[in-house]
Amino acid sequence: MRRNILNKIALLALLVTAASCKSKKLVEVQRPTKDSTATVKPNNVAEKLAVIRSKQITFNTFSGKAKAKLAVNGDENDCTLNIRINRDQKIWISITAIAGLEVARALITPDSIQVVNRFQNIYLKKPFSYVHRYAGSQVNFKTIQSLLLGNAIGELLNPSAKLSPEGTNTLVAGNLQGAIVYKLLLGPDLRVTQTNLVNQDAGQSLEVTNRVFTQAGDRMLPSQIDINSTAPRNKVVANLRYTQLEFDKVLEYPFSIPKSYQPAD
Repeated sequence: MRRNILNKIALLALLVTAASCKSKKLVEVQRPTKDSTATVKPNNVAEKLAVIRSKQITFNTFSGKAKAKLAVNGDENDCTLNIRINRDQKIWISITAIAGLEVARALITPDSIQVVNRFQNIYLKKPFSYVHRYAGSQVNFKTIQSLLLGNAIGELLNPSAKLSPEGTNTLVAGNLQGAIVYKLLLGPDLRVTQTNLVNQDAGQSLEVTNRVFTQAGDRMLPSQIDINSTAPRNKVVANLRYTQLEFDKVLEYPFSIPKSYQPAD
């Protein structure tokens, strides 16, 4: 009798687990195909940019899990990323291999980047500018934060930007720091479809495409993000496919460098 009861409890637990997993599965949502801001007709660029900003995701914390394909200079790896963000303060990323073992962990702040490589027992501790070797000088902490959530990069929504319609889409274009040419393509919902930044003089470019959108509570954001970044002697391609998304939960960001680890070259 006791065994039968335990079996029933185990079966019930499995059913509850299956049901909870099913409820957390991300569901694709269709973005509007018509201009949802047709009733809003700002008279100047500043007002138009304010409307665009109001359509971007706001949050305090974010946590997401993504299957990822990463290629650095042609060296491809499949992995899973667990991402946690404390808005404007830190980005924490745990990278696990197919076997579920953590191979690396990163902690990014506005002024630093730290990485522990558990596979090779080494660590990296650098100022944030180290990122520019792989992503170009136009990238800062808030750039990465925005791209991981499908938001418009704040610096691109500046008073000198030129806005023009492209069918039911909106194109925001302009220059940053004189040398960086950018294009930001927004859908009818004023959410980002594609971001392009090019610095021809420095041989740097960044293209980010948001392909499939999903609903996380009352927020809509891309579940598929494709990133192509080129800098001299370095090319990075990342394809992210989010499988879990949560906002405004209490999160921890554990990070430490074991004493036995050696600094990376």
